[in-house]
Amino acid sequence: MFDYELLRLIWWALLGVLLIGFALTDGFDLGTATLLPFVARTDAERRMVINTVGPTWEGNQVWFILGGGAIFAAWPFVYAVSFSGFYLAMFLVLAALILRPVGFKYRSKKPDPKWRSRWDWALFVGGLVPALVFGVAVGNALSGAPFRLDGDLRATYEGAFLGLFTPFTLLAGLMSVAMLVLHGAAWLAIKTEHGPVQARARAYGFGAGTLALFLFAIGGLMVAEMPGWRIVGVIDPAGPSNPLRTTTEMVSGAWLGNYQAHPWMLLAPALGFLGMAMALVGIYRERGGLAFTGSSLGAAGIIASVGCSMFPFILPSSIDAHSSLTVWNASSSERTLRIMLLVTVVFLPIVLAYTAWAYRIMFGRVTADAVAASPDFY
Repeated sequence: MFDYELLRLIWWALLGVLLIGFALTDGFDLGTATLLPFVARTDAERRMVINTVGPTWEGNQVWFILGGGAIFAAWPFVYAVSFSGFYLAMFLVLAALILRPVGFKYRSKKPDPKWRSRWDWALFVGGLVPALVFGVAVGNALSGAPFRLDGDLRATYEGAFLGLFTPFTLLAGLMSVAMLVLHGAAWLAIKTEHGPVQARARAYGFGAGTLALFLFAIGGLMVAEMPGWRIVGVIDPAGPSNPLRTTTEMVSGAWLGNYQAHPWMLLAPALGFLGMAMALVGIYRERGGLAFTGSSLGAAGIIASVGCSMFPFILPSSIDAHSSLTVWNASSSERTLRIMLLVTVVFLPIVLAYTAWAYRIMFGRVTADAVAASPDFY
């Protein structure tokens, strides 16, 4: 049905789809939580903001789980290096994400303002920290991770936690935060009633969108000058998964090579810029649907830009270029990819259909009066 080369390409594309799906769904949850202390100033307003994401946030995290599962099953080398080398960063993300369900469940258990304020800030941390760390992780993928593989393909990570934070990776992290805050603001624009919360969300969203556009442009200029990786010699796209069989080298500006070889890939960064610009127009004109569509397209374009720039690399090594992991040398076996694809063809449409049904059932704006009148709201 599909040969090994095509299966690897399909799973590289599916990994991108899952990451985009996570950014578009759980992304506005993170952005909304980050905005919570700033757009809502009374308890009623905070409850209204929380209830825009309360019914759907658990379902949205399915995309996060699917993404991790896909890396584990389809790209075992990438999983082994990234989840072990970035262990402390992953632990920080999980600790922050744990605050979300606890915050949702316990915040309204007591009427004490101090009690509720503490949980509001916990929800804020649960939104800001993952958004920042995910961006830093992408920045580290672009700048390379300090690992090497020995002759038995055992990975040794030689970096430290603080080494993950460089000027470029921090810029990537801040851009991730700005992008998701824009997405969260656009979500609040279509899910909250017209009033002070929506007005504040639009104001913060416009600032975040402007910052995201600026950081995306600056990041592109930095990527054009920073070292990238490229494969030397002839590659066998259907060859065995052994990174040490691939000869790679670091070259300044190599991440722009794909755009010269395949000009159609320029659609990805163009979509990133145009999508965020569309979101800003939607926010300025108070058209929530346009703003949310634009922020979704912008996020998809930004993530796709990273994938197009790095292809065929998934996780390059900054200390041993020959240990770099690519689409062609770091995948699971052909049989594993084939079985997983069949499972995905069956179950992914079910996930999409259920997600669409859930959003259709819970469609509509959250109002302060509805929150105040219903004990079932958070």
